Amino acid sequence: MTSISACATGYERFLKLKAPHVKDFELVNELGETPQEQLSKAVLVIGAGGLGCEILKNLAMTGFKNIHVIDMDTIDISNLNRQFLFRTKDVGKPKAEVAAEFIRQRSPEISITAHYKRIQDMPEEFYLGLSLIVCGLDSIDARRWINAYIHELADRHGMEGFKPIVDGGTEGLKGNMRVILPKVNACFECGLDIYPPKVTYPICTIANTPRLPEHCIEWASVLEWPRVFPDTKLDGDNVDQINWVVEQASERAASFNISGITFSLAQGVVKNIIPAIASTNAIIAAACTNEAFKIITGSNPYLDNSLLYVGDSGMYFLTYPLFQNDDCIVCGQKEGTIEISSDSTLQQLIEALQEHNTFQLKAPSLTYSSTNLYFQGPPMLEEKTRPNLEKKLCQLFESGSALTVTDPTLPTSLRVIVNFSDFEQQQEEGSK
Repeated sequence: MTSISACATGYERFLKLKAPHVKDFELVNELGETPQEQLSKAVLVIGAGGLGCEILKNLAMTGFKNIHVIDMDTIDISNLNRQFLFRTKDVGKPKAEVAAEFIRQRSPEISITAHYKRIQDMPEEFYLGLSLIVCGLDSIDARRWINAYIHELADRHGMEGFKPIVDGGTEGLKGNMRVILPKVNACFECGLDIYPPKVTYPICTIANTPRLPEHCIEWASVLEWPRVFPDTKLDGDNVDQINWVVEQASERAASFNISGITFSLAQGVVKNIIPAIASTNAIIAAACTNEAFKIITGSNPYLDNSLLYVGDSGMYFLTYPLFQNDDCIVCGQKEGTIEISSDSTLQQLIEALQEHNTFQLKAPSLTYSSTNLYFQGPPMLEEKTRPNLEKKLCQLFESGSALTVTDPTLPTSLRVIVNFSDFEQQQEEGSK
């Protein structure tokens, strides 16, 4: 195997490329590039939080010379215990800009550019100019989006759009890392079902028989907040609003002899914050940087293709190949099939798409032929299509119909075939 950078000689070549058999590292690769030239290629770090700070530091110390960092968040006081590129004076400032300035001050020879915005807001030309993407995100939705977008680039632009992704993630004392080569190995979506779903609590429990402090917090944020403030969305970063949740939850907890309500716990429940531990971030960031260096330089075999770190029951690593899923909606057939009763409503179909293991959509909008069945936004379209939510599917289309589905987690549309589970029964009754 040669380095990924050396595969620019042809689109077909990277399609045939399989990990991980490399020859000995040479000072000059097949394109005549020296290590200094290889490490000067543009690399994007997505996320400047706990994992992102570690990745940025490691890339700078490893010799990468041209780094971009993108993050849409600002620094909070709670970040300072592990996001070591920030100081108290930086609270309220954009993470990407402060992190870039810190790296710039320590290593002025490095070109580092900050982008205080969403990854979805960057133009296609920006991504085409990159050689590698390293993700340090705590959002599954954002990781799905960038994975799907880069695969679209490879589809549309061939080798020019081929951008390897090194994806890292942590949760408490556990972590994982993936090497994703578009069209070559399994993408992020192929292994989506290995990530745990968001923790939810039964509504009957939080409303009637709470047993945990989290139940009381959910009651305050999910039930009481909309009742008291019907026109205001609860903001997990608003201190006054979280304090209100803490006050309401504490009163309810006291009536059920439950203790343990704190501001940090309330904010964690409201924002679904994944617990972060500095040592885990450091371990996964080191693995990400190691793979980034190997991919850019071809100095050693790159990972094939997943790594799991477990630190809560010992300390061990597991590496394993995650195989491509032929039914993957990103790198596979790019379409899916769902079976549902014809008497189900459009609302029930939307819920089924959100809960389906293959799709796991967040807020799907549906179109059939030239008819807009339901749009999540803008408000005018949502209001216009809202009456369809209560209609039965058999009133809207036939079994086997192909719907076009869009969702915030995907940069492009998805084709979904809807089969009615009672179709044969309907045919038999119709022939009588």
